[in-house]
Amino acid sequence: MNRRGVTLIELLVALLISAILIAGIYRTFISTQRSYVVQDQVVEMQQNVRSAINMMMREIRMVNFGRIVSFDESSGTYVSQLLPIDVSGKVFSNVLTTNANEIIIIGGFEQVRNNAGTPITVVSFNPGVPSITLSHATNEFDGVNSQFLSIGGEESFVVQNRAGATLTLDRAPTSPIGHFIFKIHAIRYYVDNKNILRRDAFTGSRNQPLADNIESLQFQYFNATGAQTLIPNSTVSLQVTITARTKDPDPTYSSDGGFRRRQIVSNIQLRNMGRGMGVP
Repeated sequence: MNRRGVTLIELLVALLISAILIAGIYRTFISTQRSYVVQDQVVEMQQNVRSAINMMMREIRMVNFGRIVSFDESSGTYVSQLLPIDVSGKVFSNVLTTNANEIIIIGGFEQVRNNAGTPITVVSFNPGVPSITLSHATNEFDGVNSQFLSIGGEESFVVQNRAGATLTLDRAPTSPIGHFIFKIHAIRYYVDNKNILRRDAFTGSRNQPLADNIESLQFQYFNATGAQTLIPNSTVSLQVTITARTKDPDPTYSSDGGFRRRQIVSNIQLRNMGRGMGVP
């Protein structure tokens, strides 16, 4: 019977081969894990910025909803029943503020509903006061920060007083019965010094964070001929460019400080501006 065992040299060779195999497997695992983490961050970054830009696009499209500014064909001038408006002590003279790095928009962004989620409508009005009575009482128009409304998206008013479901307005509306009402307010989109994209509605909860790790936010404004413009009432479309980066750098990526970046460009038609306001 052969009772010969394993020699020390054979044992050392086996251990060395095992160590090489384990090191190779470990390196493959680490590389796969790092790749997974980076791709997970890239996906999170893309979802983060797309969610934010979708919300921005939806609200920017509604700038001037409620006919805050309209074009008077007879006089050839823009007229407004609300502007300039005072929101939280800040006065806005245009429904659109055309800055390169931020945007401020004014419109009837919020349809007013009751606690059950049912849209509130106008059930009667008194042109002599003038006032309207709503299908449900609402406190949306209490105070200086929330005193502007639109009836049916066609006329805009200042709420002078509220008594239950009855709102006293600055002037008499035209055939308001049965129409929905919308709350008019200002919204600002910008990137702060901590690379956070924020939405500021100037009332209630201020400076709501929408997306982290946003390096830049750029706007370009265009008139009806497609030329760039900074004139608010001449703007009919705009282009928004957002540059985002991953939360952490990728050690294997040498460019741009190791951060993976994505840039999203979106074009937005302003349906209530320009020709929609009656511009010839």
